[in-house]
Amino acid sequence: MKDLEVILKRFDQPDEITNFAKGKFEKITINNMVLGRATYQPGWKWSEDIGPDLGKPFCDVEHVGMVVSGSATASFPDGETTVMKAGDIFYVPSRPHDSWVVGDEPYVSIHFLGANSYAK
Repeated sequence: MKDLEVILKRFDQPDEITNFAKGKFEKITINNMVLGRATYQPGWKWSEDIGPDLGKPFCDVEHVGMVVSGSATASFPDGETTVMKAGDIFYVPSRPHDSWVVGDEPYVSIHFLGANSYAK
């Protein structure tokens, strides 16, 4: 039966790649689930590197994911800012937020929720 077979995919062969000046977002679709991998270089900032192309000052996507390496923020207009580090599993609500890489190490995270609508 086709719907009972195991599906294997890898991020080194993603179904879709969105490239940015300082990074990329790769997507893999398994059945109806979209997973993402964000890879951002030091100096990357959502409001500068993604937002202008979308005509948005802030990201409004709900995220659930895990930081693989590096550090980044989730920062809200009211001043609330959280730093996410390697090993952290994160939830960022859909309220408007910005994000940027912290430090001089590339940031990599896997997204379990929000990947389908990210950077759109």
